[in-house]
Amino acid sequence: MLEIFEYEFMQRAFIAGIFIAILASISGTFIVLKRYSLMSETLAHSALVGVAVGLVAGYNPLWVAVIVAVLSAWLIEYLRSSFTLYSDAILSIILSGSLALAVIIVSLGGAFNNSLFSYLFGSILSVSYTDVITIALFGTPALILLLVFSKELYFITYDEEVAKTSGIKVKLLNFLLVTVVAIIIALSIRVVGSLLIGALMVIPTSAALQYRVGFKNTILISLFFALFSVVFGMSLSFYFSLPSGATIVLTVIALFIVSLIANKK
Repeated sequence: MLEIFEYEFMQRAFIAGIFIAILASISGTFIVLKRYSLMSETLAHSALVGVAVGLVAGYNPLWVAVIVAVLSAWLIEYLRSSFTLYSDAILSIILSGSLALAVIIVSLGGAFNNSLFSYLFGSILSVSYTDVITIALFGTPALILLLVFSKELYFITYDEEVAKTSGIKVKLLNFLLVTVVAIIIALSIRVVGSLLIGALMVIPTSAALQYRVGFKNTILISLFFALFSVVFGMSLSFYFSLPSGATIVLTVIALFIVSLIANKK
């Protein structure tokens, strides 16, 4: 088992994957409880636009993905708070538009290659030292913000109106939450893939909620499920030559099914 760590690319992948699991599970708790699960898929497709621009223009795709995902998150939150549009309708529109735009960009730029597919489905082989540094550089502040404002985010997740009357700056915190989520999703697509990152953010929390053990314990269980899924999924990917994103997602789905069965009563 330990021979897996003899390879530098696996060391990089595990460092990046574990960091992503921590970020995704904690932020995913707020997203799921806020009934914003589709947000992760929408921002993942928006990040794919950044990847397409980066590949065509010759920039670092991960950096461009972070910028585009954050701008998309701001647009979504602005439309949700300023216009009489349903949240799921906004997310569906942005999701479809982002995917269409990404396809057009890569088609015009001739960027349909293995690099693009590694961002679609995730690839442990493609995680570089630069990617690890980028993930740490953007991910650490995102995690700190989540922890510092966890109480306020918990409050607005359950009741925005009461939070407003209590003096909490709900609008600002909502923008903060979607910004952090956008950064995390953009950073995750190298390991899990843009088509699968939503699962790593939503399913661990959904599984943890089955145990009905309170907010803090739900976060801890979700964190454990995400970490286990990344470690076990990457191990399967290495030994059986399977896509890392797919094995991670199937592992976390298996944990969700076990949680459903265990808590059926």
